[in-house]
Amino acid sequence: MSYEIKINGDQTSIEILNQDGNNIEVLIDDRKYNLDIVEVETGVYSILLDSKSYNVELIPNDNKNYTVNTLYNSFEIEVIDAESKYLNSRKKDDGDDASFISTPMPGKVVKILVKEGDEVKGGDTVIIVSAMKMESEYKVVNDKIIKKVLVSEGDTIKGNQPLILLE
Repeated sequence: MSYEIKINGDQTSIEILNQDGNNIEVLIDDRKYNLDIVEVETGVYSILLDSKSYNVELIPNDNKNYTVNTLYNSFEIEVIDAESKYLNSRKKDDGDDASFISTPMPGKVVKILVKEGDEVKGGDTVIIVSAMKMESEYKVVNDKIIKKVLVSEGDTIKGNQPLILLE
């Protein structure tokens, strides 16, 4: 399982490679760490790394933002999951020039709600994709005509692969 997080504005990738009870092997920006992590009370974690102990307090601020407190420092953390990636990718495509629908994450096409030639209104859902055990609905931002559907239901897709062409 992999995650991306922003720590005080800097983006970092974290991948859980192996987990056996409290022992977790993680890859953080291409460096491997073997950690022993225990939640000692709600939101407070004890982490052992190379025989050193670290205590971390995780305070939820809102849906995907946290404040992380250590003995000497505080950090603002944002978890960037599939939904956040989708919303960020849609922000880039908000203009009338969006020529296709794509997903930032690899996944599987669950349902296609349009066919070639359909006229769709801004906000209409055109395709549903499953990624990381979560289904996401992809919508058009503005009124469009479906030019071509490039995938079929059940297809496995890559991240940023065009799925539906728009006119």
